[in-house]
Amino acid sequence: MFGTIKDRKIKIAVVGCGRISKNHFASIQQYADDMELVAVCDTDKVVLEQHKKEYGVNGYSHLELMLQKESLDVVALCSPSGIHPEQAIMIAKAGVNVITEKPMATRWQDGLNMVKACDDARVRLFVVKQNRRNTTLQLLKRAVTEKRFGKIYMVNINVFWTRPQEYYDHAKWRGTWELDGGAFMNQASHYVDLLEWLIGPVQSVQAMIGTLARDIQVEDTGVLNLRWRSGALGSMSVTMLTYPKNLEGSITILGEKGTVKVGGVAVNDIQIWDFAEPMDYDHQIKDANYQTTSVYGLGHPLYYKNVVDVLRGDAEPETDGREGLKTLELLIGAYISARDGKTVNFPLEY
Repeated sequence: MFGTIKDRKIKIAVVGCGRISKNHFASIQQYADDMELVAVCDTDKVVLEQHKKEYGVNGYSHLELMLQKESLDVVALCSPSGIHPEQAIMIAKAGVNVITEKPMATRWQDGLNMVKACDDARVRLFVVKQNRRNTTLQLLKRAVTEKRFGKIYMVNINVFWTRPQEYYDHAKWRGTWELDGGAFMNQASHYVDLLEWLIGPVQSVQAMIGTLARDIQVEDTGVLNLRWRSGALGSMSVTMLTYPKNLEGSITILGEKGTVKVGGVAVNDIQIWDFAEPMDYDHQIKDANYQTTSVYGLGHPLYYKNVVDVLRGDAEPETDGREGLKTLELLIGAYISARDGKTVNFPLEY
């Protein structure tokens, strides 16, 4: 059995105090009755000192030392994607639960190794998929689960965002194959997740990617064609070159008995909601829409609520390591397709 923490606060540390970490710190503060931030870890000494002072906690430049010195229940990884596997395995071997930002890894075998290490150590591996908790997508998930679309024919996802060269230049690891991955692996990872989470298992993918404008190793633009096992067809278009700012993060589903488009800058605005059979919750659409200038959405606190409930023994993980592997498998399949100029079928051999 996994251990549960009932009679005290859950002790958490955050590794990597960069761009996404503020969402984690804010979520931890929101659940201050259940969670206690006890340490931070970062290789940048200036950033580390800032966060030590701001949160009044111990700071470490080495994860291994933090694990030796601190009594921890869970560690959140906000570090470069390519080092998540090594860090997650180290944390698991210390008997500590792991929360990892997306993508969980940049290589397929690394993702498998992370899941095995956490299984062997009997600790939890949580993979952050906060967009699933957005109110708009919760309504869409309900409609799909209740089969309101009938047979789904076509699905289209667009991620038309912008990342200037300065974004990639801000940190050496950004835009590298080893530590980051490209527009699909990093920026659009949560949208790749929707392909499986909402529509079901993907049968095959064809991909084309390009580095059209940014001085980086990886793609800044790409397209996917998809076939689901259900027979549905779909496509996904992603670019980080939209002028002059983030334009759209959307999903459109066309089915036998329904059509839905959720758009906005980050799937935050239900623009079309049209079904043959009305339901009592259809009036909630306007309430579900929300304003955001952030492509991260508002899901991190809701994600942390599930983490707390799981560690308290009151729930099962909404997105564990195996759920994270579904997205990683699709991503790796897409990159293989783009590299080799062929259709890739799932599951990948392993």
